[in-house]
Amino acid sequence: MPGLREAGLVGAAIALTGGVVYVTWSFLSSRQKPEEPVEIEPEKETSTEAPVVPETVPAVAEEPERNDVQTERPSSRQVLVLGLDGAGKTSLVHCLATGTLEQNVAPTKGFNAVSINKEDLKIEFLEIGGSEDLRAYWKMYLCKAEVLVYVVDSSDSARFPLAKMHLHELIAEHPRLSLVVLANKQDVEGACGITDLHEALFLEGVGDERKLFLIGTHVSKDAAEIPSSVQDARELIVQMVSDAN
Repeated sequence: MPGLREAGLVGAAIALTGGVVYVTWSFLSSRQKPEEPVEIEPEKETSTEAPVVPETVPAVAEEPERNDVQTERPSSRQVLVLGLDGAGKTSLVHCLATGTLEQNVAPTKGFNAVSINKEDLKIEFLEIGGSEDLRAYWKMYLCKAEVLVYVVDSSDSARFPLAKMHLHELIAEHPRLSLVVLANKQDVEGACGITDLHEALFLEGVGDERKLFLIGTHVSKDAAEIPSSVQDARELIVQMVSDAN
């Protein structure tokens, strides 16, 4: 299975390293109705002002080019970040979007969006809170996502069945949506490894048509920089979005 083979490779790599325009198309078409033919005396043919019409046409034709340049914007792509409450999504979103750590991050109780620009591409990381009352909104945003990042608290095995149920409900109607599962809080004692989490979430059943990656991550408030596993996940996600552009 291609997706699982990719997940295994990434998982193995992390185990070894210790961690992962609008172009407003304003086409101004200016058509000038030709004047109805009139009879002119032969001696007045040389004095007609017909050349005035072609002189004004180029000025109108150039207008769309100026407008296109002014209204051109980077293409926007969305990465949807979901997971149960307490999984550590907000801290990860900040790291994934900015490449930096933020010491005091309050859990998201609604929606949290952070955008980054990569050359001619704008990537929006959209996080939706994981509390029970917000999970109903998850499916509404899947259709706009290029990549689904699903964050799991790998130290909370009691909630693995619930995390598994919501994950499979999400991806059931989107067989080609790329999936990155982040086994977060790997630094907590007793955290489940990515091999066991792969089985607990039944990732072998996510389908053969989608790209699947399972990466162990953690975010430490005392660290001076983001862990290599999170940096690897960030680079992977940006590359996946760029390839889909």
